[in-house]
Amino acid sequence: MTTTTPENAQSHSANGSAAQAEPLLSLRNLRTWFELRRWGFGRAGTVRAVDDVSFDLHAGEAIAIVGESGCGKSTLMKTILGLHMPTEGSVIFEGRDLSTLDAKEMQWFRSQVGYVQQDPFGALPPFMDIRRILGEPLKIHGNMDESQRRNRIYEVMEEVRLTPVDDILPRFPHMLSGGQQQRVVIARAMLLHPRMIVADEPVSMLDMSVRVEVLRLLQGLQRNHNLAVVYITHDLSTVRYFSERIFVMYAGEIVEQSRMDDLLRNPLHPYTRALIAAIADPDPENA
Repeated sequence: MTTTTPENAQSHSANGSAAQAEPLLSLRNLRTWFELRRWGFGRAGTVRAVDDVSFDLHAGEAIAIVGESGCGKSTLMKTILGLHMPTEGSVIFEGRDLSTLDAKEMQWFRSQVGYVQQDPFGALPPFMDIRRILGEPLKIHGNMDESQRRNRIYEVMEEVRLTPVDDILPRFPHMLSGGQQQRVVIARAMLLHPRMIVADEPVSMLDMSVRVEVLRLLQGLQRNHNLAVVYITHDLSTVRYFSERIFVMYAGEIVEQSRMDDLLRNPLHPYTRALIAAIADPDPENA
């Protein structure tokens, strides 16, 4: 069940051109369930990882899916990315239902959606240098010659502030700091000029000293490129940097949705109140 304040509904409906345009992403009564195996005489069961989730996301809008481990947010993210097929309902991107896309259309979809993983070191191939890591997606999707690929790599490296570029490109992931590794992951997600970014706990494995820098980088990219962003996190303190709407997820359901200020002032669900009680500000300057 979703809990929404009247003030929220009014503010969202008056959210300018984004609310009037066709949504970039639509989830309609989405369910992703998993059947459990039966061992011996035990009964088989069903895990309702995502259970009847619906929302729209417009170009230039950022939303956050917030919840603790096991709430279903990771399964929801993978279903949005097309890595899990829904049991029921639909994921619609630019008017196309992902379940109906063929292999070529799915390749198009993946070029339109950038993915920022939680663990930057695990997300980067350890035996490839940064030049090759960033060059491979452009060879597969970019339809560019070598000079154009080089220019695009330099452009995106400078945008994510990985400089001097000529010094970074020959390095391997283990030669970079955690913050630099995550900037490479973000650069890779931005290479193909995506319309949407899905960020999975993008700062949870970084030192406190660099978390705010990476959050502000994502915030700037979202604004400069009119990106739609789905931000997955367990930490409400990071949401305020760029998410306009918050969806609190518990036991596979969206139990509350609100804007950040409204959520902090008037949390309606007990689970939301527990998340707020656990907030720790990631910015040392605010301590």
